[in-house]
Amino acid sequence: MGVITQQIEDRFQMPLADLRRAVEAAPQANPEATTIVHWYGLLAETQDALETAEDALVEALGTEPGELADPILELAQRVNAAVAARDGRAMVVNYLLDPLAPGKRGPGAWRGASPAARQAPALPTSPPALPGTRHTSARGATR
Repeated sequence: MGVITQQIEDRFQMPLADLRRAVEAAPQANPEATTIVHWYGLLAETQDALETAEDALVEALGTEPGELADPILELAQRVNAAVAARDGRAMVVNYLLDPLAPGKRGPGAWRGASPAARQAPALPTSPPALPGTRHTSARGATR
């Protein structure tokens, strides 16, 4: 969380707490900041849920030596689900912070082409032939 917080603060040149207050005061002023603050909040909630699930699992593992019972396996599944959710939300925040991420630039930009440079299809194309309009020869016909 610390690394992502630092990236957000570097991107907007202000502490995260100040950015949150600014977004609350005027959410339409900077839609990008509003989106990032929203997803960061979801990420923080998921991180808290993960820590709670991990604590419950560690506590359960300390009380029951030996074979793992179903309740402990369910706690482990909850930890796995929380890790997946946290990682997914972290990926969204990282995507939102990356100005060079795929889909954030014009068409063809990933190849180094300006959007104006790509006016025609990448491959030469011709209109498809409609059924019944093609010239076909009869089978078995001789000349």
